[in-house]
Amino acid sequence: MIVLALDTATADLIVGVVDTDSGRALAETVRRTRAHNEELIPAASRALESAGLGFPDLGAIVVGCGPGPFTGLRVGMATAQALGQALGIAVHGVVTHDAVAAELGGQGSALVVSDARRREVYWARYHDGVRVDGPGVCAPADLPVPEDVDVVSVPEHLAEEVRVPARRVTYAAPRAAALVAVADLAAEPGPLVPYYLRRPDAVPPAAAPKSPAIPDVDLGEGPR
Repeated sequence: MIVLALDTATADLIVGVVDTDSGRALAETVRRTRAHNEELIPAASRALESAGLGFPDLGAIVVGCGPGPFTGLRVGMATAQALGQALGIAVHGVVTHDAVAAELGGQGSALVVSDARRREVYWARYHDGVRVDGPGVCAPADLPVPEDVDVVSVPEHLAEEVRVPARRVTYAAPRAAALVAVADLAAEPGPLVPYYLRRPDAVPPAAAPKSPAIPDVDLGEGPR
C-alpha cells in the first residue's frame, strides 16, 4: 500500500510517500521551516510526482498529532483530514514522538524532547521503542529523566538547556517511514486527537469597559 505521511508538529515539515511492502520512503521532504501552511500541499504534490504517483494512488494517510504548537498541528491534521475525505481513504493519527523514537532505533532507554516554546519542552520516554511515560510538557530543568538513558533526541538549539546524562545525544526528525511504522494501518482509524498539552497561545480579548459617556437606555419590552 502507498501511504502519504505528514507531520507539522515540530519546526520540521515532514512529507513523504511510503511503500508499506518495503517500509521505505519512495520520496520525502524534511525541511526546517515555519511556513508549514504554505508548503505542505506543494511538498506532497512534489513527493508524489517524484515517486511517479498521484493522489489517487494513495491507500491511506498517516499524520503526526503532536505534541506540538496549536497552529502547526492544525495545519497538518486539517490537511490530512481534508485529503482523506476527498480521496475516500483512512487517516491515521500517531504521536509524533513515537516516530522519533522509532527513528532512533527503538532499542534501550530513550528520551525524545521537542521545542514547546515559551521556555518549555515537550517530552516522552521510551524503552525498546515503547512509550513508558508522556507525552508531557515542562520546563527543561523539570524533565523526568531516568538514571540510565541510552539516547536523547533534542533540537540543537535546546541542547544546552536540556542537560541529560546519556550515552548519545542527537536530533532525529519524525521521518515519513517512521510515522508509518508506528501507525496501526490494520485498525479502524478513530478521530484525530491533537496533543496540544496546554492552552493555545491566542486568547480571546478581554471585554473593553463601557465608556461613561454612553448612557444606559431601557428599551423596554418592545411592541406587542
